[in-house]
Amino acid sequence: MLDIVQLRKDLDAVVARLNTRKTPQTFLDVEAYRALETERKTLQTRTEELQAQRNSVSKQIGMLKGKGQHAEADAAMAQVGAIKAELDAGAARLEVIQAELQAMLMSVPNLPHESVPVGSDESANVEVRRWGSPRSFDFPVRDHVDLGAPLGLDFETGALLSGSRFTFLRGPVARLHRALAQFMLDVQTQEHGYTECYTPYIVNREVLEGTGQLPKFKEDMFWVLRGGDEQAAEQYLISTSEISLTNTVRERVLAESELPIKLTAHSPCFRSEAGSAGRDTRGMIRQHQFDKVEMVQITHPEQSYQALEQMVGHAEAILQKLELPYRVVALCTGDMGFGAAKTYDLEVWVPAQNTYREISSCSNCESFQARRMQARFKNAQGKNELVHTLNGSGLAVGRALVAVLENHQNADGSIHVPAALRPYLGGLDTLRAA
Repeated sequence: MLDIVQLRKDLDAVVARLNTRKTPQTFLDVEAYRALETERKTLQTRTEELQAQRNSVSKQIGMLKGKGQHAEADAAMAQVGAIKAELDAGAARLEVIQAELQAMLMSVPNLPHESVPVGSDESANVEVRRWGSPRSFDFPVRDHVDLGAPLGLDFETGALLSGSRFTFLRGPVARLHRALAQFMLDVQTQEHGYTECYTPYIVNREVLEGTGQLPKFKEDMFWVLRGGDEQAAEQYLISTSEISLTNTVRERVLAESELPIKLTAHSPCFRSEAGSAGRDTRGMIRQHQFDKVEMVQITHPEQSYQALEQMVGHAEAILQKLELPYRVVALCTGDMGFGAAKTYDLEVWVPAQNTYREISSCSNCESFQARRMQARFKNAQGKNELVHTLNGSGLAVGRALVAVLENHQNADGSIHVPAALRPYLGGLDTLRAA
């Protein structure tokens, strides 16, 4: 959530930065905001005046009673009562205004960092660097669907069980999927210093509000009701373990010495992706359920952009060890996610599509999520200050599986296993149909 003090100080500058995001703009109803702010200021000014009057008149009451001027004292007491009634009414209205302002800000995205390239869509994204060269094949390239079928990649059974965009894995490909997740976790914990976590896959509404998925993106979530309890509070399947990992610091005041906090988790992710019908309907690129190894950092504000660069490197290390060509792209203002102030995407080469596809997204949310969660630390001056939160994929397991199958395919349909992954597959250097 944006800092309302910043809005009050320079609304025009905030709106100008918001307007660099996607168009048409519906983020902030400026006129409604101005009207509420004007009324709030008027009410607060009037409240201060009434409080001063009440204090003055209250002092007079004792003096008037002491002089025996009871009629005048009764009149003063009546005046105090009228002031109290107006103060109570003003306080009630002020509470409503604050709630309306809060609700308004909950649907406003984060401000882009000044270093983010300005643009309306992905065409304005900026390539930062590339690693590796796409392989030249001397045989017809097959996509992961055809390569995976003999290895146990089964879309028909997934659809039978759960509908479209669900996948069933068995045999060698299921083992490869598990090996990739374990490999990623080991690299992030043993080499990069993250603490491995196991989180709930179902969370409460306020947890999703904390990281920004709610209220704006409810239709992209799967939500559930507890069996037999129609009055139960609404709960949601996580779309990423960023949600649960980041919220571990909600409503807490950390010691500065605790920062940075670095967490990682392997979890399924559930996304209904309303409005994305027709995109990537073949294969595993876009699924309603997929696995991801997530990285989260909770940092001191002065360290968050250094941490962002480190996190990108932590994701890159996985791709390099898997011998997968990729590129790093800085997202423009119009292509960034709701809560991000700056985002880098890592895009892995997918031979069958002859293009790079996103496999990791690393973002600095600055204090945007922390303000919603009230996640703070005690700074050097002894004051509570909002932390900065960052998240990144380290990596999306299903898309890594796609990339390994396609980039390391052999002419006979078998898959070359990168050296770094072999210990997780019992030493196998080639994956073949069972």
